[in-house]
Amino acid sequence: MKKILAILVFSMFYLIRIPSAHTQVGMKKLGQSTMNFLKIGVSPKAAAMGNAYVSMGNDVESVFYNPAGLAAITSGFNAFASHTQWIADINYTAGALAKSFGNFGTFAVSVLAVDYGDIQGADLVSGTDAKGYVETGNIDVGAYAFGLAYARPISNRFSMGGQIQYVGQKLGDAEAATGMTENTINKLTFNFGIRFQTGVKDFTFAMAIRNFATQAKYEEVTAQLPLIFIVGSSIDLLQFFSNDSRDSFLISAEFLHPNNYTERVNVGGQYSFMGLVSLRAGYEFNRDLAGLSAGIGLGHTIGGKRMEINYSYSDFDFFDGVNRLAVNITF
Repeated sequence: MKKILAILVFSMFYLIRIPSAHTQVGMKKLGQSTMNFLKIGVSPKAAAMGNAYVSMGNDVESVFYNPAGLAAITSGFNAFASHTQWIADINYTAGALAKSFGNFGTFAVSVLAVDYGDIQGADLVSGTDAKGYVETGNIDVGAYAFGLAYARPISNRFSMGGQIQYVGQKLGDAEAATGMTENTINKLTFNFGIRFQTGVKDFTFAMAIRNFATQAKYEEVTAQLPLIFIVGSSIDLLQFFSNDSRDSFLISAEFLHPNNYTERVNVGGQYSFMGLVSLRAGYEFNRDLAGLSAGIGLGHTIGGKRMEINYSYSDFDFFDGVNRLAVNITF
């Protein structure tokens, strides 16, 4: 087991270093990726905890953070749907469905759609026009991602998972030498993760690499996708004082190494009472705009079926705050 962990750690770190090595020439890695909608979290649970979720996820929402967490689903179906009211009239809609096949592991499908709102197009014009441009109507823009994930436990403490995604982005039409052409690109991306439960006070260690792909080539621009390596851990502090599993106070922290910015740290906490109410808060360090976040979750279990409603609010400096709302059902 130790050898497997060592090999996985080395492999994941090596993969993340290759694409970013050429950027490390004494400058910040700013604005060096495209399809950055893939960086935005869609889970209110994760967002409320400052997105310190790589080791926390143990349900279908893990498909958007660390697919290894899907292995914790041991029976039945787990469904998830969320809406994120992002800044600048941008909206994210996401959904996922996971099914456990017992010893054969857990499969999950996911979908993400981005609505950029109404964006008015314009062309420069010469002559006496006072504005210097003419409006051309709304631009057809958008983004999407469809994913298929698989995870399984390797032992009663160690699990691993992976996901393949078909992602795309439309940026309207571009003027080429042969005339107007659709400026759209589609790519395959890969996400990998591991999750290790130590057996000590619910202490969990996890790693993930997200958005591993070849470069994206638009009509006139070639850029990397937002590749990111994450390592994190979480622990239940209440287990130091009580063995009552009905309540928990989880704290989580993670270190992020992206290819388009300097390193970041996320921290968060979650207090759950009787499995009915969860209060969450978190903070994201080394962010230009984001920082503090908080949220609440309500859940109830009847006859082996469980439903949760989760909400989060994230401060975004001089923009309006970001609201997320989601429903999670186990049946």
